[in-house]
Amino acid sequence: MIFSRLGGVAALALVLSACASSPPPSQSPQAAPSSPPASSASSSAAAAPGDVMTSDNVKLVANMPREAPLDGDSNLNSDLAFQGDYAFVGNFGGFTVYDISDPAKPKTVSTVACESQQNDVSVYGNLLFLSVDEPRSDETCQSKPLGMGTGEGVRPWEGIRVFDISDKSAPKYVSSVATECGSHTHTMVPGKNPDTLYIYVSSPGSAGPDSDSPTCRSPHELIQIVEVPVKDPKQAKVVASPNIFPEGQGSDSFAAGCHDITAYPEKNLAAAACFGDGVLLDISDPVQPKVLQQIKDRENFQIWHSATFNNDATKVVFGDELGGGGMPTCDAKTPVTKGANAIYDIVDGKLERRGYFKMPREQAPTENCVVHNGSLIPVKGKDIMVQAWYQGGVSIWDFTDSDAPKEIGFFERGPEPQDGAIAGSWSAYYYNGYIYSSDMLRGLDVIEITDPLTDPAKSVRMADFNVQTQKAY
Repeated sequence: MIFSRLGGVAALALVLSACASSPPPSQSPQAAPSSPPASSASSSAAAAPGDVMTSDNVKLVANMPREAPLDGDSNLNSDLAFQGDYAFVGNFGGFTVYDISDPAKPKTVSTVACESQQNDVSVYGNLLFLSVDEPRSDETCQSKPLGMGTGEGVRPWEGIRVFDISDKSAPKYVSSVATECGSHTHTMVPGKNPDTLYIYVSSPGSAGPDSDSPTCRSPHELIQIVEVPVKDPKQAKVVASPNIFPEGQGSDSFAAGCHDITAYPEKNLAAAACFGDGVLLDISDPVQPKVLQQIKDRENFQIWHSATFNNDATKVVFGDELGGGGMPTCDAKTPVTKGANAIYDIVDGKLERRGYFKMPREQAPTENCVVHNGSLIPVKGKDIMVQAWYQGGVSIWDFTDSDAPKEIGFFERGPEPQDGAIAGSWSAYYYNGYIYSSDMLRGLDVIEITDPLTDPAKSVRMADFNVQTQKAY
């Protein structure tokens, strides 16, 4: 989601005020309410707020509402990461650790208050990383947000925060790394030496001169690479700031820099979604990524938001977050090629565009809906994804045929009662037999799909999962 300097802090306040009158969820785990399955062609417009609708092959197993102190109007849930029997859920107010050893009965292990936008989370061994994409008064969890112009003598901070999670019940803040324009999202790339971790920092710079910002000067056509000594994370630092845009991003780009990068270290590849561009990278040397190709889709894509390789790294799915996540783009007025996924085959090392996919259920004009974060469902020989669509819910779709992708299952709720509320599924990922969806207002959903196409994935077990760092299955 684009909240931060793309429209400024005032835009964030406006978005959050729209959420203010939404009723808070209850504070205990909830079982899935019974409701008749909806067809894939139905609309959510007639559903009551919170009513669950699913395809026949999908059911809601459990829901964990946001808990204090991360349940305020501005405390939206964000991204997800997994390790063993634990799920880590980012939140604009901090993060929560859940025990998911029994997916039908998740348990809260700890909740950490550490406010910032947007607190996207990843985990590596005993370390947890949070992305901070707004100027703060300092790097600590007690810091205060600052405006774009902060006054003379003020040295604001934004970037990456590091926590020790060796005790999941009591995570501890360890250190931080300041990065130019902050960190909207980040991607871990393990080094050749397991004691060294690299983090690719994606951060937006404004499309025009930004003279009021002390932390983000335009142009910002680069990414930043942080080196983390795993045994001494306090020594983490920025070691490279490569410009990965040989053709430039152009004045017609929504913003400069990248929104998200997905790395596939086993294949020495990364795919960067960079607002106006998609970039295919060779990361065989993690500190010196090499550009293999830079592509554009001016006709259909506004914000190149995220990327996903298929398991064989012969395809890349790029998503377009049309409108920045706050608009109703899943309506009859918006073409199916906009606010959607584009599927690219990799042919002789180059990206070639094939089909587009957009979840097929028309949403109410009050519902923010556009493609957002998703992951592969690990079925060998097939290319299947689960993906979040904000108030459009969660879609499971098959792109084995790159030219003719199709939805095979879905989960969604009825519109939020407050018109214009920013709500719905931020991230939906498959992990060890279940789909976990981070709903901005309604908390963590655990969803199960039972279908001959996806059932083989239930036998695939992962030790950990950070979606921006793909692993083969």
